[in-house]
Amino acid sequence: MASSTIELLKEELPVNQESLVLSEDVKTGLVLVDIVNGFCTVGSGNLAPTQPDEQISGMVDESVKLARVFCEKKWPIFAFLDSHHPDIPEPPYPPHCIAGTNESKLVPALEWLENEPNATLRCKDCIDGFLGSIEKDGSNLFIDWVRNNQIKKILVVGICTDVCVLDFVCSTLSARNRGLLVPLEDVIVYSNGCATFDLPIHVANTMKDAIAHPQELMHHIGLYIAKGRGANVVSEVSFGA
Repeated sequence: MASSTIELLKEELPVNQESLVLSEDVKTGLVLVDIVNGFCTVGSGNLAPTQPDEQISGMVDESVKLARVFCEKKWPIFAFLDSHHPDIPEPPYPPHCIAGTNESKLVPALEWLENEPNATLRCKDCIDGFLGSIEKDGSNLFIDWVRNNQIKKILVVGICTDVCVLDFVCSTLSARNRGLLVPLEDVIVYSNGCATFDLPIHVANTMKDAIAHPQELMHHIGLYIAKGRGANVVSEVSFGA
């Protein structure tokens, strides 16, 4: 899609973004959505990038920076890892992030999180991490994480902006509005800490049942819908005293 067309659409569908300063005064948790090899590492599966991707690598870099600071401060982190049973498909997507494979593991730059005491890792077998946190007994690991840590804000980063990130954000906002996530107040999406995949129309046209997915536009639309549902979208994140 021509950049002039995308810029025009952004003017018609603006996403006003602020700068975020995090401090000790308000308990904040970091949520990492699906920063796994199967979505982020070149050549690591059906839904991984086929060549280096600037938006995805930038998202990984920003997420790693935030995770490092949160761990230094011993602030809570919740990381979703897309992880599917090989015999249970997820239409309309091809098999991806099969449990137990390298695809379902955190990207190399985040593997260290597995040993961090303030990080909770959750394998999920569906797009929406909020639903993917439901246990067999009906409890919800994400809800418990918010309550146990008395989190008032969550900062969300990951992939894909308009798919797994958006679905999780929308469900979380609905749950917050229904009083299921006390004391959570704000759901914040960091735009530079999110990314989505690129499937130009000329490529989609060569694939059976594929739908075009221009990366920059769909990233923007994901942010636009999240903001429309009540999330705060920020372009910068810094840490105050």
